[in-house]
Amino acid sequence: MERVYIGLGSNLADPAEQLRQALAALEQLPHTRLAATSSFYVSDSLLPGQPRYTNAVAALDTGLEPLQLLDALQAIELDQGRERHERWGPRTLDLDILLFGQRLIDEPRLRVPHYHMHARPFVLYPLAEIATDDLQLPDGRPLGELLAACPFEGLERLQP
Repeated sequence: MERVYIGLGSNLADPAEQLRQALAALEQLPHTRLAATSSFYVSDSLLPGQPRYTNAVAALDTGLEPLQLLDALQAIELDQGRERHERWGPRTLDLDILLFGQRLIDEPRLRVPHYHMHARPFVLYPLAEIATDDLQLPDGRPLGELLAACPFEGLERLQP
């Protein structure tokens, strides 16, 4: 079993409920245990004119291989109405593999660590909430160092 961190995001069709449904679906994945879930955070979209996003991070312990997990995550997205028309468009659900143990993965369908996660407060702060204090990215950068370079600005932590 490897510890994997999944980024969850939604800005359509009751985003908080979309995340709750996705977490329930993650609990049902084979050879996988949902180990922890962060609080939900709301932030502005990276692109102007889109609704605000609700984000969270989940920690999974899984025996699935990376592409098996990716396929399972994409099936959950589809089950919740995800349509892939444009790369940065609004979405009912987005599930991203942020970290897969200490693996560096560079395949046509999957890059891990997730690109730009180091600069996105809506990823780093929920990750820090559930990760161990000594978490490091596969390149050796500690999570604390990334947080120090990425202000909390623009985030709103939702109450449970």
